[in-house]
Amino acid sequence: MAKKVPLRQCVGCGEMKGKKEMMRVLKTADGGICLDVTGKKNGRGAYICTQRGKARKNKGLERSFKMSIPEEVYETLDKEFESIETK
Repeated sequence: MAKKVPLRQCVGCGEMKGKKEMMRVLKTADGGICLDVTGKKNGRGAYICTQRGKARKNKGLERSFKMSIPEEVYETLDKEFESIETK
């Protein structure tokens, strides 16, 4: 019997993809937003795929976390994404 692959929905494009293909963005208890590379940190998580521009355009992260997200946070997430992708 084949092993079941955990699926998550991207808050940007809305597609269901494998959990390993996507990155988890985390809202911490103090209201901060960070990238969860391990996928195991405590807090409210939302998943975004490599098309992260869509999450900014359709305000997917803002809906998931029920708060407004400043532009600087998106820029920080983009830099973190690029550093992980180049590894």
